[in-house]
Amino acid sequence: MNKEALPNTAAARVLIVGDVMLDRYWFGEVSRISPEAPVPVVKIEKSEERPGGAANVARNCAALGAQVALLSVVGADEAGKTLARLMADSHIESSLHEDAGMNTTVKLRVIGRQQQLLRIDFENTPDHEVLRAKLADFTTRLAQSDVVILSDYGKGGLTHITEMIALARQAGKPVLVDPKGDDYARYAGATLLTPNRAELREVAGTWHSEAELAAKAQQLRESLDLSALLVTRSEEGMTLFSAAGTCHEAAVAREVYDVSGAGDTVIATLAVMLASGLPIEQALFLANRAAGIVVGKLGTATCSLEELRESMG
Repeated sequence: MNKEALPNTAAARVLIVGDVMLDRYWFGEVSRISPEAPVPVVKIEKSEERPGGAANVARNCAALGAQVALLSVVGADEAGKTLARLMADSHIESSLHEDAGMNTTVKLRVIGRQQQLLRIDFENTPDHEVLRAKLADFTTRLAQSDVVILSDYGKGGLTHITEMIALARQAGKPVLVDPKGDDYARYAGATLLTPNRAELREVAGTWHSEAELAAKAQQLRESLDLSALLVTRSEEGMTLFSAAGTCHEAAVAREVYDVSGAGDTVIATLAVMLASGLPIEQALFLANRAAGIVVGKLGTATCSLEELRESMG
């Protein structure tokens, strides 16, 4: 596939539903060990805030030129307002339902000497009534979408995911799911599931050969009535399992700086390219290229359409 084959993504409409979070980074220098405990002392010199979780998926879709709508739940707090502002800055139409009883999920990472030293998480689960209102919002927005992404980070924002999948399929919209946990029955009927290697192992058990992996993946795909199952395999690339067989993309050789958020980039690229009319095999090729670009960046990052074009020579 050459760079001229990249589609016009401006008309692609992607609806993203899931758990959003705010990623905070504190950068500093480490020059001594604390006298209070055997831990490094980090003198903070700068900080950054980036959208995380489903919000990072949305940002990746927007970076590829698509029209993006994000649906989620946040707390009535400063972090929720920051997320809304960051989404607006990325030209993402966000519907962030506020729940006064919860805290917006925040992941605070302390970075010293270009290494993550510590991560602190702030989180709790949303109220059922707020989630009901979000489901009604989802039903309304479905008609204005070409593809749906359900981004599950296990924070409680996708309690009604089974109903969402059924509604999307009834409307004829492809549903791509980034799964979490070991209860995959809740994802039954989705178009595509994108577990990583460790997540698949948790559900399907270990494997000792490519043939055994294919057998387990296809068995899971069929039992869940999925059109396809994409397993992201880190340095082994990614493999798509469908009724047509197996399609594999080798990892793009480049220096890996940070793998956090790479899965977000993969599912976002797949969704945008499918919404732009590409077949799944070409969308997979581009998703693999995009993932190779973001792992060379620090933290949750995006791949633009221009970066994707340049990576293809």
